[in-house]
Amino acid sequence: MFSPQYRVLLSAIFCVLLAMVTIQSGASIAKQLFPLVGPEGTTALRLGFSALVLCLVFRPWKALPQGTEWRSIITYGLCLGGMNITFYYAIERIPLGIGVALEFTGPLCVALLSSKRKRDLVWVALAIAGIVLLLPEIDAQTGLDPIGVILALAAGGFWAGYILFGKRTGGQSSGGRTVALGMSVAALVLVPYGAAFQGMDLLSWQVIPLGLLVGVMSSALPYTLEMIALRNMPAQGFSVMMSMEPAIAALAGFMILGELLTPLQWLAVALVITASIGSSLQPNKA
Repeated sequence: MFSPQYRVLLSAIFCVLLAMVTIQSGASIAKQLFPLVGPEGTTALRLGFSALVLCLVFRPWKALPQGTEWRSIITYGLCLGGMNITFYYAIERIPLGIGVALEFTGPLCVALLSSKRKRDLVWVALAIAGIVLLLPEIDAQTGLDPIGVILALAAGGFWAGYILFGKRTGGQSSGGRTVALGMSVAALVLVPYGAAFQGMDLLSWQVIPLGLLVGVMSSALPYTLEMIALRNMPAQGFSVMMSMEPAIAALAGFMILGELLTPLQWLAVALVITASIGSSLQPNKA
């Protein structure tokens, strides 16, 4: 019925969709862990289990970086860890969909700042408009928690650093090994941090299975699915599909956590998504 090439593309699209659903479902489950071990403990569990799974799969010790190459790996890992902890601190205070939309400003800025095309100013304006729409609702008493908004934007900044230093480390080893090493660096910093806050609660049998589930759903599984998709579809198509992640996060937050966004918040999310799709559809950046 379908040609082999078309079936491969369909399977790649399915992998991207499944990756986005798993990572945002994982974030929703992670948020349910906050009352038990807080964002600090949840981050420790996610990074610890993710690093363990990725190291077992990709075995980075077989081709370790040499000399100054470690500098980029360590910075990459610190950005990865910073992105995780600030994002979890953010969604403790604001809805998941809003948190992801604000965090998306990080990679969006990287894409737009690498372009010298004047038309990209349209996408900058749309992204800013999306954030500005949320400003009237930034009120810790009746609307969005301002600290949560700032933390989500900070997570976006760490995401930008993760992208930039991820590119620098790309030539040093395979993508899987790079992520495994970066995740290990993040875990070495934030697992002790989480343990200092939550102590023995992290070893509770009520917590460990959920922590493992968050680690697999939020990092190990979606990363593997994304690698499969990237091998079988154009990078531009992949970027466009990934731009839908804030909407999927909002839906996951509603279905799993009961977080209902207002029409104005949905419009803000839609503007950020449109800006992200627009930047992804541009020809190769100068």
